[in-house]
Amino acid sequence: MELAHSRTVDDRQRLLLGVASLCDATPPGAELSPVLAEIFLTLARQAERELRQVLAHRLATAEWAPRALINMLALDEIEIARPIIAASPLLRDEDLLRVLVEATIEHQIEVARRPYLSGVVCDAVIEKGEPGVMTALAGNRSAEIGEDGMRRLIDDARRIAGLRAPLSRHPRLTEALGKQLYQWVGDALQEAIAERFRVDPAKLASAVNGAVDRTTASWTQAPSQSRIDEAERLEMERRLIVKLQAAGQLRASFLVKAIREGRLSLFEQALAMLGGFTLGQVRAAARARTADALYLACASVGVDRAIFSAMLTDMKRLTGGHPAEPAAAQTMTIAGDAAGVMFRRLMQPEQAVG
Repeated sequence: MELAHSRTVDDRQRLLLGVASLCDATPPGAELSPVLAEIFLTLARQAERELRQVLAHRLATAEWAPRALINMLALDEIEIARPIIAASPLLRDEDLLRVLVEATIEHQIEVARRPYLSGVVCDAVIEKGEPGVMTALAGNRSAEIGEDGMRRLIDDARRIAGLRAPLSRHPRLTEALGKQLYQWVGDALQEAIAERFRVDPAKLASAVNGAVDRTTASWTQAPSQSRIDEAERLEMERRLIVKLQAAGQLRASFLVKAIREGRLSLFEQALAMLGGFTLGQVRAAARARTADALYLACASVGVDRAIFSAMLTDMKRLTGGHPAEPAAAQTMTIAGDAAGVMFRRLMQPEQAVG
């Protein structure tokens, strides 16, 4: 009784942990006394932050704890919620989905890291599309990500650089998906993918390039500019870009191919579609004094630094020497989603170039 009336933190902690010990004594499989559960829940709700944090660690693996209390702690400050989200056997899929909807990004990341995460919750993470949360999910080797979910993550790896390394090591990565991922990653990860599936890197690269060539074979059949006017040519290119995007075949490798073949307007429309930019923004970046904006736009859709340097050389031949100055941003490692944000900020207000 003395502890119940005391207001000191130490005494309240002793009382709360004492009740927890009583609850701990509940036989496995037996239901906790409703009265004891209500007392425990009331004390926990009134507890200071430090006590809730101690309690969260104590209850992280408890099977007897009141579910209402576990759900309350899962939505508490992240330092309190983390052990509960990570390990509590009492959290159901609907509880985790609620955390994804109501809590902070930090809470959502902890959900994505939870061992043996169900396919339902994995799908919800992917559907939400938050880059940091999806990256945490990609690194969760025990998560029950379905084939469709893996395919969507691979597609997102084109623009979210952080997904690439964990996906290349994920046990649910199939050879077919590995070949698709191969297009977005750098040399080291390409070697790892080739070694994992015991495929000759040269043959794998050839297969990827062959798929690109087959998809873009229609480019060489397009009427030349001398036979059609500019507006019609642009419309034909726009329809091609829309078709490729709808088929899931519009990728960073198409940008490289377009520039290499001297198709500047096709490159601009493809980059605008891939990055969700306006055509005016892309055209302004391609004709800017420095290459910073163009580099950020390309980085946001999966073009790495080494490839961009070669692209820039080819582009200058098509634009009369623009961008004239190299990209200072190219010396930095910038995640794809961050590069997209930086590009949009740099191009505001939008510079419309006809």
